[in-house]
Amino acid sequence: MNIKEMRELTGETQKEFAKRFDIPLGTLRRWEYGESTPAPYIIKLIAQQLPIDTNRLKVIDDGKGTKFYYDNDNHIIIDRRGTRIKVNESVETVKEQNLFLYTKDLFETYYELIEKFDRDCRLDKQEDIIWG
Repeated sequence: MNIKEMRELTGETQKEFAKRFDIPLGTLRRWEYGESTPAPYIIKLIAQQLPIDTNRLKVIDDGKGTKFYYDNDNHIIIDRRGTRIKVNESVETVKEQNLFLYTKDLFETYYELIEKFDRDCRLDKQEDIIWG
């Protein structure tokens, strides 16, 4: 996994990622654009600070820039925001084109449910409602 993929895994902007790891923003940009390459120990140090071992992740890619990541050992799918969803089924032998669609649908549904939950909580704070 390269620096850009690691940053995308966190869901952070270049500026946020650079600040988090005390990397000059220009240096990070040069790494991401392929103008220079960080030393292997730098990649390893950053990877160790990420919430998961990035060396074990399978990339689920639509070929157009949208990526998800799959941790086979823990059956966790991760989006570019860093949101993790635990799944019961291994995805190792699922057809690639289908896997991307299933994963995209999983995260769209997840975020819709989070939005509904937040909306319900806001409404509950404003109204005197007891659901039965």
